[in-house]
Amino acid sequence: MLGFLLRLLPFWVREPLLIAVGSVLGVRIMYLAVHDHDRVAAGLGVVFLVFTAVRIHTVVRALRERRNPSPAASADGAAVDAAAPTQAQAGTEPRPGPATPEKDHNAWGQAVAAVAVFGALGAVLWVAPRVMPSDDIAPQPASCSGGAHEELPKVYGQTPRPVTGEELCKALNRPDLATLLGTPGETATTASGTSNTAPLTDGKVAQPEAEVAFDTYSVNVSTTYNKLSIDQYVKLMKFGDEQDIRTLAALGRPAVLSSAHTMQFEINLGSGGSGGPVEQGPLARTLSVALDRDDRGGYCEITVWSKSGALPDDGVLLDIAGKVLARIPERPVR
Repeated sequence: MLGFLLRLLPFWVREPLLIAVGSVLGVRIMYLAVHDHDRVAAGLGVVFLVFTAVRIHTVVRALRERRNPSPAASADGAAVDAAAPTQAQAGTEPRPGPATPEKDHNAWGQAVAAVAVFGALGAVLWVAPRVMPSDDIAPQPASCSGGAHEELPKVYGQTPRPVTGEELCKALNRPDLATLLGTPGETATTASGTSNTAPLTDGKVAQPEAEVAFDTYSVNVSTTYNKLSIDQYVKLMKFGDEQDIRTLAALGRPAVLSSAHTMQFEINLGSGGSGGPVEQGPLARTLSVALDRDDRGGYCEITVWSKSGALPDDGVLLDIAGKVLARIPERPVR
């Protein structure tokens, strides 16, 4: 169908259109072939460029023929003109010659049509990069929309209401989080938040958490609305597996820094059975901060770890805590 429509176009519209389309496609395909090292695309690009070269040669030859008519045609015309008076002198009527061929095209109309076609083609080439996706679009950071319709446990209906996992995720997944971690060129690959309750509390203690992962670091934030103070928490740490425990003040609140190993396990999705045993993972650094300045109970924990085991400075945890805790209301006086 397309070939039939092209044949209906006048020569001086059809050929420039084929040249423009062939050159644009050929150059674009060759660029992609060189960029992606694709030999098949390179061969296709060569085909388009050779086709375009043939059309250009055809147009150039047609222009030369129009500017310089062939000598044979001129000689035939002169012979006919010379024979006409001789026949008149002999008293015979000249034979009717072939009628002068009418022009099969309107030069001005074709010129206007060619300009319109080139204008439309140029407009398409100008608009296409703005409406079509580019190959170099940077990946978009992960969003926290996963828990928007999460059904909250009953404890989240208390007054004052605890923050939800979605709210924690939005507080953590800041545009400058990668910069705070010392990796400004990275974007968040995953971001999630859940509105949990603390284990062994029969759903009576809210414990929302959120996690944002990058290529280098992963950050987890959880808030526990219990009656455990930081001072009591430090005493429990000393009986646990935590290392490098250091108490300090963060944002005017009691806080403690500690380290502990994460856990890692492998899930086998094959028919051979379940995953392997739980193993010790890389070291994680945690900052626990009281939910109020008087340390009346409850705390927020910010944990950072990486697959390689590398950890940022403790100042990074304090910077992140300053950003996140600004979005978590202090626990009111009971």
